[in-house]
Amino acid sequence: MPLYIFNRFVSEIKELKNSGLSIALILTFVLFYQAAYPQKGKHKNNFQTIAAQGQLDSISVMRSEYQFQFKNINIIPFYYNEAEYLKIKKYEEAKNYKELLPALEQYVNSFGIQNFSRNTDMIWKLGRLYQMYGYKDRALFLYTTALKNLRGKKIEEIKKYYDTITASSTEKYVPLEYYYQLVDYRKSVDTLFPPKSVFLNMGELVNDLRYPDYGPTMNVGSNILIFTKRKKVLTATKLAYRENEDLYYTINYDGFWDEALPFSNVINSHCNEGSATISKDGKTLYFARCIVPEFLYDCRDCMGSCDIYESHLDPEGKWSVAQNLGIQVNSISWDSHPTLSHTEDTLYFASDRIGGFGLSDIWFTYKLPKGGWAPAQNMGPVVNTRGNEVSPFYHPLYDVFYFSSNGQLLNFGKRDSLDFTYHTYDIYKSRKLEKKWQSPKNIGPLVNGPGDEYYFTIDSKSRDLFYSKSEIDNLANLDLFSFPLPMEAQPLAYTKLKGSLTDSLTNEPFKGIVSVIDLTNGIEVAPKFMREDGSFEFDLNNNNDYLLVIQGDDFFRIEHNFKLDGDTTINIQTNSIKYNKWKFTSLEFENNSAKILPEMEGDLNKVVDFLVDHPSIKLIISGHTDGSGDPEANLKLSQERANAIKEYIIEKGSIAPERVEAIGHGNQKPIIQQETSEADRKINRRVEFELIRSTEPVATPNEEVIEEESTGE
Repeated sequence: MPLYIFNRFVSEIKELKNSGLSIALILTFVLFYQAAYPQKGKHKNNFQTIAAQGQLDSISVMRSEYQFQFKNINIIPFYYNEAEYLKIKKYEEAKNYKELLPALEQYVNSFGIQNFSRNTDMIWKLGRLYQMYGYKDRALFLYTTALKNLRGKKIEEIKKYYDTITASSTEKYVPLEYYYQLVDYRKSVDTLFPPKSVFLNMGELVNDLRYPDYGPTMNVGSNILIFTKRKKVLTATKLAYRENEDLYYTINYDGFWDEALPFSNVINSHCNEGSATISKDGKTLYFARCIVPEFLYDCRDCMGSCDIYESHLDPEGKWSVAQNLGIQVNSISWDSHPTLSHTEDTLYFASDRIGGFGLSDIWFTYKLPKGGWAPAQNMGPVVNTRGNEVSPFYHPLYDVFYFSSNGQLLNFGKRDSLDFTYHTYDIYKSRKLEKKWQSPKNIGPLVNGPGDEYYFTIDSKSRDLFYSKSEIDNLANLDLFSFPLPMEAQPLAYTKLKGSLTDSLTNEPFKGIVSVIDLTNGIEVAPKFMREDGSFEFDLNNNNDYLLVIQGDDFFRIEHNFKLDGDTTINIQTNSIKYNKWKFTSLEFENNSAKILPEMEGDLNKVVDFLVDHPSIKLIISGHTDGSGDPEANLKLSQERANAIKEYIIEKGSIAPERVEAIGHGNQKPIIQQETSEADRKINRRVEFELIRSTEPVATPNEEVIEEESTGE
């Protein structure tokens, strides 16, 4: 085995051991590695050579996200070749991994949609082989695909392999309630606060106090909002009431939304209409119509429980009779939630038809050159999972695709302890690069919470997210709200800010909280904990001014202004105050004076910031003089200086007086016992600061810390 292979082998073994894998699994790794190293592929060497020559920029790296092609998706439902399958089993039993890799690769590449649930083991086994060869990007993609198509305890086993690749890049979001509490601590000293977005109810002219309002969509001009209202109406017998969905619209005049009005009867019927999308010119409306058994006549051309229809606006401002999109698009099942690509030649929608990855998938169809729609196709395993994918939304200006899911890896809801999956919906986004949709990213905890998030839309300027939620005093009724679109949900927030914070003496990483404040547009950014190695990473909008803020228990608060111009790395080193006692060289008082000088304020403000950020920590200020002069006068002067610093800190940070103690020691505690020079006396003249940390257990945030899984980007 070549030396460079052996060194990487040892490194991989350490990673696996630290991740908690069993000895048996590690031994399996050894067997794979020894058999596989002769075919360590030329692709990785090529990549390293190109990178070394500087030919890969940040955009190229993002485009290099590996995806298995799965050539038979939308061609055959299930792939099986007995000869190939038996050959794979033979190689596997003989531990002939050199021959197993290409055979398994070819077989998995031929998968149809049903293979993902029936042959999931083949996907993650291929991922293991790739990992042994050193192709971590390929292994990560296959592990991710396997995890999104599994149920039960097997998930935990594969997750261990997945974690060996993603452990160093996993992000941990700070619970928002805890972070906002930290922000509140600083109200006495800060003039610049990170934005705290709030939900804005769209008002009584739009929302109905009696009935739910949901499923919003917006025109490209962002001045017309179309949504679904569910009312109670009389049944055909007029002896009882039933719930009925209709489409409504509201128009924005000078920043205010006007009274919501229903669409005409050619759109709304006795059946249920909802989940609409409208073309850029405002002349074509796509929506879902669902069967009501009592009024089958109104849905006489329906093929399933819900179908997608279209209607056109004529020159006189009247909508045409809605037409079913037909058998190429609709199925005998549920089809709804249409959204148009910004080129308007492709229609995406949700469907629970047979033949998908999960209970509900995202499908698409496109316009044919001679008119009509092409047969609907599944979006594939990058977007769809064994769970549910619903509420697709294509950004009107950019190739960025949003949707809701309960099957992706990162979810801010609670995971089921029995099947190890999530049952709540979060919103995700994916962007298209080189005609491929990239791995979906959760849009973060500022939008996604422990409940369900779906039925949403975003205005064309990416300022606000519109979706439905219930008020605390009326949980049964959904209202439409707007919410400032946070950074994680911005369609162009893909420029990387990377950085780290380490001890300037030991190079050891610090632990703490990193927050980024958008100084240009005031877009809120979800704060994160630093990783174990002291690093952090954010996806931000490019060409904006930002303020980077890092705070922790063992260092003074750090603030750094920067302008983001392409992918940026900011590595910072600072002094540790972990051992509680320190002094500042800047604290040089004038002779026989206790006046705080301007040059002292910078360091004293660091102390103020630290006490504000840590309200449970107390401070002792100790004043010391040199041995010259009258001891009693020195004692009095040292006390006055300590008091002056105490008063400055209390006033500057509105710190409770009982948290700060000032003690003057005069010349009673010299560092150098026998002063023989001015240098000796200067060392003894000092002000020391000592932190008294609480011995009580530190209160932990009420919310669960959420880990963001790596997508390989």
